[in-house]
Amino acid sequence: MNIVSDNSTPVMPETLKSLIATIGREAGMPGSKADFLADLLVRNDLRGVFSHGSKQIADYARLMRDGFINPDPEIQLSDETPSVILADGDGGLGYFPCYRAVEELADRCSKQGVAAAVTRNHGHIGAAGIYSRLLAEKGFIAYVTSGHQLNLSPEDSIMKAAGGSPMSFAVPAGSKAPMILDFGAVHDLSLDSPHGEELFRMAPGVVFRGMGLGFMCQALGGFLAGVPLDAREAQRKYNGANQGSLIIALDVGRFIDPEAFRKQMESYMDFTAQMRPMPGHDEATLPGVLEARREVEWAKSGIPVSQETAELLRDVAEEFGVEMPF
Repeated sequence: MNIVSDNSTPVMPETLKSLIATIGREAGMPGSKADFLADLLVRNDLRGVFSHGSKQIADYARLMRDGFINPDPEIQLSDETPSVILADGDGGLGYFPCYRAVEELADRCSKQGVAAAVTRNHGHIGAAGIYSRLLAEKGFIAYVTSGHQLNLSPEDSIMKAAGGSPMSFAVPAGSKAPMILDFGAVHDLSLDSPHGEELFRMAPGVVFRGMGLGFMCQALGGFLAGVPLDAREAQRKYNGANQGSLIIALDVGRFIDPEAFRKQMESYMDFTAQMRPMPGHDEATLPGVLEARREVEWAKSGIPVSQETAELLRDVAEEFGVEMPF
């Protein structure tokens, strides 16, 4: 999914940001919110997370234009304690309450040692790694997951109950880039995917573990956030606001001397880079290393935008009356 295509064209980040922000404004977003969203989407592209990068604006713009998502949400915090936050997304995209929750969590975690937030009443949060990375860059260990509205029937495979939710862990690594694991719990594992049945025959345990992670995402990021199993129980002003999330932050210093932990993580990064890579790969890296490297390199040389993504962006730009800059 997030492989650099052979037909890619390099596009500078600011060019992509300008395009996305302009489309967002044409879809009804205030300028500051459109700029904020564009920055997060392009940063995903910079890290090679193309599935959750600039191409997402096509769906988002149409959802906002058609009234499924609030283009100008006002985030509300409620039921706050020194270590717990509930953030209401006011029917908008999930980026806004999740980012606000991370900002609040960092302050609470530094004081309490652990802090958690649940976000609700919003749409797609994007890549869960956005939020775990933000916390890791501030020196905290982080866990993030999300759940969404399921529409299940007894005739469906149990696999469908695993949803399609993300899960991300992030750990600070001192002078190194944070170790960030960010993945879809059942990506490529579902029985209706191109390789699902083959994977189940070859390694059923892998599929069952993916399903189990998906069930947990739905419970922790969905039900805990007020997304009901039965859609008829939902009370939504915006029908697209059908997701929630759970974000947890831990202060390393409450468990171990931070300097000792930093040294261990830096040594772990250095040692594993010398190990034998997996078959078909040129180097051995821990999660987050390649993404951090791309972010630096592509900021200078341009983001490789595939022909498929360029065509998708061209279509939505034309639909909203925006000039395509590349």
